[in-house]
Amino acid sequence: MADYFPAFLDLRGRACLVVGGGLVAERKARALVECGARVTVVSPLVTTGLGALVAADRIVHRARRFRRSDLRGCALAIAATGDSIVDAAVESTGRRRRVLVNVVDRPAQCDFILPSVLRRGELQIAVSTGGRSPALARAIRRRLEGLFDPDYGDLVARVGAERHRARAAAVTAEDRLDAAERVAGLALVGR
Repeated sequence: MADYFPAFLDLRGRACLVVGGGLVAERKARALVECGARVTVVSPLVTTGLGALVAADRIVHRARRFRRSDLRGCALAIAATGDSIVDAAVESTGRRRRVLVNVVDRPAQCDFILPSVLRRGELQIAVSTGGRSPALARAIRRRLEGLFDPDYGDLVARVGAERHRARAAAVTAEDRLDAAERVAGLALVGR
């Protein structure tokens, strides 16, 4: 049985916290920024890449150690310090404040885990092993990259517009569903 409920979160404009300043924290912060989240990174030191995001006003950097108050108003937090004491503090404080928490490389301490994601425009294909083998998830994602070329982003946009038109012309809920299925099926013919 699966441990996790798969979902895509809309974090546009929502406060998100990344605790840690290394390369892993940088990857997580960049992914959040790409989704439109308002990202704060808390760490005494940060990578050059995180520093560049700060300089470009893409993230906020608090150059100090984690404080419980850092989680105030956050939708989610990622603990990426590698320090089990700090990561546990982020986890326990986050849970008390009802903030979703991910502790990197510690699935048992996570409210959510992050899949390996293949992106082609608006098409996103997420691969997860439930935290059991992130390297396997990445390897599977890399295999999928060869099956889904960059043109799939354009396909999603085109099919979305066609779906909208087809559903608008349908009379009943069942007709709308059938219309959407028909548009999607025709889009994949010959691919």
